[in-house]
Amino acid sequence: MFNSMTPYDIYIFVLCLVVFVMLTLVFSIMLGNLASLTIKLIRHGGMDNQIKTEYKKRALKKPSRFGTIIDRVVSVLLCLVMCAAFLFSLSLQLNESNVPEDVPALKVIKSSSMAKKYEGNTYLDGLDDQVQTFDMIMTYAIPAEEDLRLYDVVYYELDGDMVLHRIVKIEEPNATHPNERWYITQGDAVPSPDLAPVRYSQMRGIYRGEKIPFVGSFVMFMQSPAGYLCILLVLTAIIATPILEKRLEREKARRMKIISSRRKSVNGRKILLELFKIGLVFLCFRFLYRKRLRRGRSRERSTRA
Repeated sequence: MFNSMTPYDIYIFVLCLVVFVMLTLVFSIMLGNLASLTIKLIRHGGMDNQIKTEYKKRALKKPSRFGTIIDRVVSVLLCLVMCAAFLFSLSLQLNESNVPEDVPALKVIKSSSMAKKYEGNTYLDGLDDQVQTFDMIMTYAIPAEEDLRLYDVVYYELDGDMVLHRIVKIEEPNATHPNERWYITQGDAVPSPDLAPVRYSQMRGIYRGEKIPFVGSFVMFMQSPAGYLCILLVLTAIIATPILEKRLEREKARRMKIISSRRKSVNGRKILLELFKIGLVFLCFRFLYRKRLRRGRSRERSTRA
């Protein structure tokens, strides 16, 4: 993997890995502290009203199994998409200077030297295969040296950088370079040819007009340190969030059992209190009735006497 990377690319990759590990540790500590504080609130009754409301809503509207499956599928797909985007951008970066063979290769344009037609370049009449910065192009295996033609657009390596320019002149072997052809290249948007001639051994592919506009900007972001950190942190959050949610749900379920048992005991006390009140009222009425009955009997006795 590291054989095709420059020392700067390796440095950036290692730096991103170190920063990611540090940020993950900080993020994990913060998330753990937040989870522990939330669990303490749940256990000490600080979230009882919220828990009751949640369980009432669940009782009124039961969650469907289909919805749960959809949520899991979406999470898995998002995780796979992020992994695929990361691997795709990384493979483009590692294979930037590789020569495509049987399968065409995707390359990202990083300059604007082929973005438009310069007015003085009259040879461009009828040639409309210009590419903008951050376009993603399709390159094919470079043809045999004798099959290269004037005005072909070639992708070649120059001093460690990859360049996409058009062949504007072909110099056959001569006294200056007796054993090889020289290809003079030029960007469509610049007024003069490149200073250094291009040799066939420098060429890594040929462009035939197939491109995807502006997708390269996304790829370039993915290849940057910010892109690496963004992808890795998102993946960490996707993995950590369900684990944290399950732990909080378990604590809420335990707290709900305590709330329910308390509610049952409170309801039992209320019933006993109500029965006690009814009993007191009954005794009062019974006492008053007997008292009135005694008074009636005493009156009857006094009238007879």
